[in-house]
Amino acid sequence: MALSVCQVSSARLRHPAGCREECVSVDTTHEDITQQPRPAQQPRRVGIMGGTFDPIHNGHLVAGSEVADLFDLDVVVYVPTGQPWQKKHKKVSPAEDRYLMTVVATASNPRFLVSRVDIDREGDTYTVDTLHDMREAYPDAELFFITGADALEKIVTWRDWESMFDLAHFVGVTRPGYALPTGRGSGSDADGADGAEAAEAAEAADLGPLQQEVDAGRLSLVDIPAMAISSTGIRQRAEQGRPVWYLVPDGVVQYITKHGMYLR
Repeated sequence: MALSVCQVSSARLRHPAGCREECVSVDTTHEDITQQPRPAQQPRRVGIMGGTFDPIHNGHLVAGSEVADLFDLDVVVYVPTGQPWQKKHKKVSPAEDRYLMTVVATASNPRFLVSRVDIDREGDTYTVDTLHDMREAYPDAELFFITGADALEKIVTWRDWESMFDLAHFVGVTRPGYALPTGRGSGSDADGADGAEAAEAAEAADLGPLQQEVDAGRLSLVDIPAMAISSTGIRQRAEQGRPVWYLVPDGVVQYITKHGMYLR
């Protein structure tokens, strides 16, 4: 299997099809699949979503799309883990397989990238190392680390967890089958939270030692429309100019965009 990608020597990032610079056809086992630098913009905002991705699913994709919209991110970089330290005693698929699945899953969204930094780094994968590598790749960017809200409950067990909030703004999102501990219950809006709702969720959550990060504006909690999808909600989102990627098939997204469907 081969992919059309842009090839440079700086960061280990894969650019989706349709890159502007020289593109080459390479085997998908290529060790240095990268992205051409985008034009400078101030401030640049980069989302980072790390995970085992075994396999990557629509919940991950919806989360990336939703957070990119809510926080006005230029790109979201998906970072498959190399050797997840918390899963040493669990069976995990080979890193290359998980990387390739992530490449395939994200290829249709021009805002999504995939990085090999964790896969190519020797030893166990720790989020703090991922963030340091992303800081080197994007020295002038504002970084947003996207993770499941359930993972936030265990973040105090992560290596150097307190220092990570100096490297990136953390965004905790709901996952399918998991309810944010905000006291809002199952009655939350199926189409996700806007900025005000996200702030209310953060205020209502009981996050223990993380509460200081919420108070300092370094941690946000966001609901995403991963499972509760309706035609009415999709029409409303299109009307508002919000993304409908992964809520409907790619061809439908393109049709809605081309014909300006549902716009006032």
